[in-house]
Amino acid sequence: MTIAPFPELKIRDVHVEDRPRERLIRQGAQSLSNQELIAILLRTGTKQESVLTLSNRVLNYFEKLHELKHATIEEIISIKGIGEAKAVQLLAAIELGRRLSQKQVDDRFTIRSPQDAATFLMPEMSSLQQEHFVVLFLNVKNQVMHKQTIFIGSLNSSIVHPREIFREAVKRSAASIICSHNHPSGNATPSPEDIEVTKRLQEAGYIIGIELIDHVIIGDHQYISLKEKGYM
Repeated sequence: MTIAPFPELKIRDVHVEDRPRERLIRQGAQSLSNQELIAILLRTGTKQESVLTLSNRVLNYFEKLHELKHATIEEIISIKGIGEAKAVQLLAAIELGRRLSQKQVDDRFTIRSPQDAATFLMPEMSSLQQEHFVVLFLNVKNQVMHKQTIFIGSLNSSIVHPREIFREAVKRSAASIICSHNHPSGNATPSPEDIEVTKRLQEAGYIIGIELIDHVIIGDHQYISLKEKGYM
């Protein structure tokens, strides 16, 4: 005996009060799932499937929600049922969220602890797909005057040269600096190269008179402070 498949549940078949837009109005955006939020952005499905099914396929394609942050319009359009208009809507929402997140972090410009430094850097660095070596240049009140990516690529002592970092520090009249880099693997554990680079920068800072306050390694929504771990 052949069992007929259940017909797909269309958005029009969902009780009006349980539809994503209506639930957002009544309960707030925070009450919605990732699938429902994307469904609202997509607005409509296709003739063959509902917008909820379509939004679920978007999530399945990128596996992890934060991978959407790096999505290109070509990748999104390659998903069946997503045209250019829907892809543009998604990318615009992603970019707006990124800018809002960065603005909130930038408002916390005073670094009082490794946690503050990680909070400042993590939204931008935790999902980078390549290693970035970033330096925060601070004034005497530990306020961030400038943030600059100095190197991109695998970290080693021959690439990360104190000259490049402290030349910028002198130019900015920085009182101190905080160095940071990310581990794309997500594991923030320092490598022997990380420790070696940190010691070289610390020694150069002593000579020049611009203190290296910390070296913070950013992983997948986690961080490790080399100062807290006793490496400096």
